[in-house]
Amino acid sequence: MTSKVICIVLGGGQGSRLSPLTATRSKPAVPIAGKYRLVDIPISNCLHSGITRIYVLTQFNSASLNKHIKNTYHFSSFSDAFVDILAAEQTPSSVSWYQGTADAVRQSLHHLAVHEFDYVLILSGDQLYQMDFAAMIENHIKNHADISIASIPVHANDVPGFGILKTNKESMITSFIEKPKKDFESWASDVSDEMVAQGRLYLASMGIYIFNRKTLYELLEGNERADFGKEIIPQSITTHKVVSFQYEGYWTDIGTIPSFFEANLGLTDEIPQFNLFDKNYIFTRARMLPPSKVSGTHMEKTIIADGCIINASEISRSIIGIRTRIGFGTIIESCYVMGSDNYQTLEQIEESRVSASPIMGIGDRCHIKNAIIDKNTYIGNDVQINCGEKLEDGDYGTHTVQDGIVVVKKRAIIPHGTII
Repeated sequence: MTSKVICIVLGGGQGSRLSPLTATRSKPAVPIAGKYRLVDIPISNCLHSGITRIYVLTQFNSASLNKHIKNTYHFSSFSDAFVDILAAEQTPSSVSWYQGTADAVRQSLHHLAVHEFDYVLILSGDQLYQMDFAAMIENHIKNHADISIASIPVHANDVPGFGILKTNKESMITSFIEKPKKDFESWASDVSDEMVAQGRLYLASMGIYIFNRKTLYELLEGNERADFGKEIIPQSITTHKVVSFQYEGYWTDIGTIPSFFEANLGLTDEIPQFNLFDKNYIFTRARMLPPSKVSGTHMEKTIIADGCIINASEISRSIIGIRTRIGFGTIIESCYVMGSDNYQTLEQIEESRVSASPIMGIGDRCHIKNAIIDKNTYIGNDVQINCGEKLEDGDYGTHTVQDGIVVVKKRAIIPHGTII
């Protein structure tokens, strides 16, 4: 069944809502949980579901993503499995950038044409969830659907942020409204008793679609409709059989800095909603790194990736990414430290000490709270970040502030004694 499916992962646009994390990388390439990339989530869900032919569509800052895909997803020469990047390109029939989700798929149809498939699974590249797509495909086939949309019950407070579906008793979608701001009480749908008890009465689109091959081609070819959620889906409800596949597990859209921050720190919970230790683990690049070394550090609810050297005094509710170095007497609270792409040599470290400049990582006697520290940063000794009064939102050169979260930019240098 899944052998008849080909998958397209939408890499997203410029990713401005995740800036500055997307200043030098595409959204799917943003590191998550200290060792993965966002794109690893939909790809891993596909591979665990038996879907092994995957295209990732991107157009902004794609070099980092290309490198990650190339170094991670290798398959047997005797298999037809692949994970390939499709970057936006000029062709005789199209000379423009992707204008939206549907336009991105439209411009990529000629790449799909060389494969045999009956169904196209379309996924977003900036969501955190674990889902069996085989069950959704089976439901799509059983209901003789033209289009299936994965939906999740949400509270009334969440409705204005989503496309909301209205279904009948056969789970057919009878109407669709994009991000209603008011007067949406009549849009409540049939949901399970458990969801009713939680007050989650409205079905939100998860941005996960299955199209029959014929349906996808007839909807995309010969027109200029650019977006699935705003145009293709609402207009197809009256002309095609569009079915809802209801999902009740953990799912979150991590397209903003606050949602990205909370999704990462949520992984440190005693029983996290997104379980990294599940049998359906996340695939990512296999790095030949040494084990982490920790000395004299009190840690609570902390995830530490490979290759770290940690001498901190205290770390709590934080994620420490690959190759992170943290100095003596430092306190880290509620932070995501992404780590480094390489180690400094002993000679480089000594040169920095002689010149009184920071070395890569976090120095001695620092205190950092509610922060995201991007990769390859140099934070000096006696630095304090976000430990005083609430900071004003804005871009301050080496860092930004959004909703009280400080984001130290990639490769930023924070001198000794700095207070942010």
